[in-house]
Amino acid sequence: MTPKELKQILQALVEHGVNELTLETPDYKLTVRRGGEVQVVAVPQAVAAPVPAPQPPAALAPALAAEATPPPSPAPEGTKGVDKAEECAGCVEIKAPIVGTFYRAPAPDAPPYVEEGDRVEKGQVLCIIEAMKLMNEIESEVSGIVKKILVKNGEPVEYGQPLFLIQPL
Repeated sequence: MTPKELKQILQALVEHGVNELTLETPDYKLTVRRGGEVQVVAVPQAVAAPVPAPQPPAALAPALAAEATPPPSPAPEGTKGVDKAEECAGCVEIKAPIVGTFYRAPAPDAPPYVEEGDRVEKGQVLCIIEAMKLMNEIESEVSGIVKKILVKNGEPVEYGQPLFLIQPL
């Protein structure tokens, strides 16, 4: 399935008010549920191996975008030439699991989900990435302190681009 075909499917879901769609081919099974959950299970053609366990919603787009997306672009101006390990020793990078537009708050007039210096818990929403008119909540992978927010509100992000540095507790 090409990214263009996937985009057409997602647009049709929104336009027709469909809440759930399952598409199954010999190569993969794709289930899309409005409200943020998307699941892809790949089935290898040549190898008779067990089907991998379902991926969490945040891991969906990398599987789809990895084939269609060029390697991530260089770091934003503010981080060029700075090794993130030097910037925050022991910090965990929270990376963009999909290509889209980065938003720090759930709405333009709402306060940001997190600020630098805030304490966050594992699973807490840090930001939203909008992709194809769908809002995808990005959650913290660890409990800790937000040391650095690496992307500005409204900026486009690439797959695998670091978004936050979190110092684990």
